[in-house]
Amino acid sequence: MLTNPEEKKEDQELDTTLRPKTWNEYIGQEKIKENLRIIIEAARKRGEPTEHLLIYGGPGLGKTSLAYIIAREMGTKIKTTSGPAVERAGDLASILTNLSAGDILFIDECHRLNSIVEEMLYPAMEDFKLNLILGRGPMAKTMELKLPRFTLIGATTRMALLTSPLRSRFGATFRLDFYQIEDIEKIIKRSAELLNVQIEPEAINLIAKSSRFTPRVANRLLKRVRDFAQVEGKGVITYDIAKKALELLEIDDLGLEPADRRILEVIITKFNGGPVGLQAMASASSEEEDTILDIYEPYLMQIGFIERTPKGRVVTPHAYKHLKIKHKGNQKPLF
Repeated sequence: MLTNPEEKKEDQELDTTLRPKTWNEYIGQEKIKENLRIIIEAARKRGEPTEHLLIYGGPGLGKTSLAYIIAREMGTKIKTTSGPAVERAGDLASILTNLSAGDILFIDECHRLNSIVEEMLYPAMEDFKLNLILGRGPMAKTMELKLPRFTLIGATTRMALLTSPLRSRFGATFRLDFYQIEDIEKIIKRSAELLNVQIEPEAINLIAKSSRFTPRVANRLLKRVRDFAQVEGKGVITYDIAKKALELLEIDDLGLEPADRRILEVIITKFNGGPVGLQAMASASSEEEDTILDIYEPYLMQIGFIERTPKGRVVTPHAYKHLKIKHKGNQKPLF
């Protein structure tokens, strides 16, 4: 799925090239940027590391970029890892003991830390101490190891899965929202300049509308349209070139792909437009529940195509109109 905002291997090099390095280069999320500026400036005046920060929001919205900018503004090093990568307590101990004073530890998908590692992290965050157990059984001993003062920046796409004890140990929490079209257009324009690609304003607007309000998706679409322009055009991304490329990729002017349309059509045809539960919707559409919950549903709700009710998900009249399906209030399920 091209508009899936989850990071892919092909995105890593692109993200490194296009990732903003300063506040001015980081477009959008103005309130969060202003709050972070104040936190960083206050910490610098006190000569201390910033407090632990938690950033949450959908994939591709810029959580990692924010962490790198914070480290740059603080003039310190950043070490990155992810929840699934820290499998054992020893992995965490190795990471923490290699930190220097003022360093930033960025843990992506921190809701996926296992319980043993997470409990080991509590005293490290609160008291900057690491409690190690040496040996086993009656001969086991506990050793307390002091850690340098560091800042933990946690990032998660599933805030609800973050345990309350871990969540309470962060000094500030920030939620990244979907971007405005105007901001996405600025991001595409900046990315095109960095990639040395000529692009017309009308093409920028078209790609922005298809980006699902997500910078990573916008950059990915720009890359695909650039390839199409180099092969089918003269290297310049015009409106017609962008439109043909998106049609070839089966992405419509709202960023919907076949998988999005299939989910909507399944709810309409098999469940009379809803309400329908997540499990039934996943079974009928042959999609994983987590995939629907993390990838498809947030955007479909954002554009007003799906609504959540106490009884389940319901497709709105806007979706019927977009799919060109007649809305029948008395339509019965097919099974």
